[in-house]
Amino acid sequence: MKLVIIDYGMGNIKSITSAFKYLNVNDITISNKYSEIKSADKLILPGVGSFAKAVEKINKLDLQKILDEIVLENKKPVLGICLGMQLLCNSSEENSSEENSSINGFGYIDAECKRFNIQELKVPHVGFNQVRVNNNSKLYDGFSEENDFYFTHSYRVQSNTSINQSICIYGEEFISSYEVGNIAGTQFHPELSQTNGLKLLKNFLEKF
Repeated sequence: MKLVIIDYGMGNIKSITSAFKYLNVNDITISNKYSEIKSADKLILPGVGSFAKAVEKINKLDLQKILDEIVLENKKPVLGICLGMQLLCNSSEENSSEENSSINGFGYIDAECKRFNIQELKVPHVGFNQVRVNNNSKLYDGFSEENDFYFTHSYRVQSNTSINQSICIYGEEFISSYEVGNIAGTQFHPELSQTNGLKLLKNFLEKF
């Protein structure tokens, strides 16, 4: 199996690579090149940092056009992690201005990213928190109903449609992961979530 971690300069790539090596994935490529992405069996879209900066870097590399073909047309499985999960959605309020209330993402998932808006919360949301699992999930196959994963984020995903989501509560409910066809995303960092995270990554490799 060839795994390609998409590199646009804003990912937690070392930890992700280590996690997959622990799972005995030996063919791991870190790349933003069309030929490498096209040849992958599975894709990882990582992300740490600013939504707007990530979009800027992705646009400079013409990565969305590449992923539109590989993910949408060719149905290559992709897992977005943290900011990567958010980028696959319609839009984000992060870095928005008075002229533009949101910044467009890839639009693969019918969801928006919005800042936590409960004043008594500490933002960013950092640390392990429980995730309530969807029974129809491939990512959580073999998991119990609630499991701990590691989060670090200031914006959360919301959707008015069913995107086969799992739920976490931090002052309010938010979407902690989704699965739509060949596309999956986790707001938490599975590569930093110890046994549960490794089990989830293994499920992505084997069931998508």
